[in-house]
Amino acid sequence: MLVIQVLLISTVLVVGVLLVRSTAGARHQAVRRLLLGGLVLLAVASILAPDAVSAVARVLGVGRGTDLLLYGLVVAFLGALVSSYRHRRSMEERLTQLTRRLALDEAEPPSSVRARREGADGERPGA
Repeated sequence: MLVIQVLLISTVLVVGVLLVRSTAGARHQAVRRLLLGGLVLLAVASILAPDAVSAVARVLGVGRGTDLLLYGLVVAFLGALVSSYRHRRSMEERLTQLTRRLALDEAEPPSSVRARREGADGERPGA
């Protein structure tokens, strides 16, 4: 095995473990772990047998294995972009709900505001 293969496989495995460790719902996390495990296996296989990627690319009608990998990375990037956008939108909605709840919880009841106004009006001279 070449040094670059060991380095690339190690890097792929470390990144895979780091991605699996993040938190999410149980079903989402299970699907993500399965897909990530498949991706890691494919990455390791492509490092060990780069000619196999070229053969698969030819079968799929793509000119070169590197082009096939590039297309796969573009699709993965777009998937990550969509996932990140959906997560951000969800967090923004939760923040909005929490802010509204906090504002309602900390708001003074109308009766205390009215009493303060009347108390201030009663202290004016000539009232």
